[in-house]
Amino acid sequence: MRMVVHMAGSSSTQGLTAVVAAPGTSVSQSSGKITCGLAAAVPMRSESRPLSSLRFICGRQVAGVSFGPAPGLLAKSKTGAVAALSPFVVNTAQVVEEVEKLSREKVEESHKFDLKDFMIAKAKVVNLALDKAVPLQHPVKIREAMRYSLLAGGKRVRPALCLAACELVGGDEETAMPAACAVEMIHTMSLIHDDLPCMDNDDLRRGQPTNHKVYGEDTAVLAGDALLSFSFEHIARETTGVPADRVLRVISFLGKAVGSEGLVAGQIVDIASEGDSSVDLETLEYVHIHKTAALLEASVVIGAIIGGGNEEEIDRLGQYARYVGLLFQVVDDILDVTKSSAELGKTAGKDLLADKATYPKLLGLERSKEFAQNLTVKAKEQLSIFDQLKAAPLLGLADYIANRQN
Repeated sequence: MRMVVHMAGSSSTQGLTAVVAAPGTSVSQSSGKITCGLAAAVPMRSESRPLSSLRFICGRQVAGVSFGPAPGLLAKSKTGAVAALSPFVVNTAQVVEEVEKLSREKVEESHKFDLKDFMIAKAKVVNLALDKAVPLQHPVKIREAMRYSLLAGGKRVRPALCLAACELVGGDEETAMPAACAVEMIHTMSLIHDDLPCMDNDDLRRGQPTNHKVYGEDTAVLAGDALLSFSFEHIARETTGVPADRVLRVISFLGKAVGSEGLVAGQIVDIASEGDSSVDLETLEYVHIHKTAALLEASVVIGAIIGGGNEEEIDRLGQYARYVGLLFQVVDDILDVTKSSAELGKTAGKDLLADKATYPKLLGLERSKEFAQNLTVKAKEQLSIFDQLKAAPLLGLADYIANRQN
């Protein structure tokens, strides 16, 4: 923590005195006293000359003045003269430590970011927007099936990523909301289709019966199809205040992320890999980068595009999201073998039963956990070019994904 030290005295350091203030606090001299921000008023010697300011880190030389360890502090002027500092200066060194602590606590308090509050707030506005976007209308059955899965809860990680990326580059939540809703519609489609008997054949999703168990396989397929097509319509129709070329870029990027070069590519390789003992880490990574990370990356990138981010910002955010997306799946694989169905809200151990390649299966549980930690670090490194306070939601989301329990 850098402090400001105000020294008064002759050039030979005769009668040298000092006082400290936290950065950003005021220092004034009147009636032989100095009022110094977080520090108490400190008496000055009557022969003191006008104050001069210099920055220092306690115990290190700055601006021609060096401090030794207390007691017996020495001050050396720019002319080379050395003199013992008065007991007052020794006392002041103690004040430095106290002010440093108070200042640090004050800064930390003002910089606190509560990810839980952030996620709750974003989930609330996203849920309201989704409910409004897909109202009940004729034919009622298909709309009921769409809403059943779309409004079944969930953490809304992808919309939160989209909104956070938009805000990070200078955009606002309202402008990015149609895109945020669209990625959740697409994600819901992928879950409905993934749970079908011809795919993963799952009966439980988010603690509730899967869509096809409630509405039948035929309606579940159509509900997923409807959500996918409607997602692009929603972006095109509801996004306002954004140049048409940026909206077109968003639609194009999102389409690629969920098509035969993205989610579908990962899904088809995943299906082909079931029961294949020759599947290696390279193939597994391909599956997860396309099946899971592609949509997470799209969520972040389209948010940044809508928010008006420059190419470097969009590229960095895309790299961040790829690491986070792979991290999400690694953690998912870990949870599948360490948690119960009740804890997960979906069937646990299904990958093991299907003899699918997973990170714990290929790397072992401990190495998989180490890999997840490494991905978290790499994801955060991509955000180093941004203001870290503004990047707090994305930094926090990386930690959240790494440490989630379901």
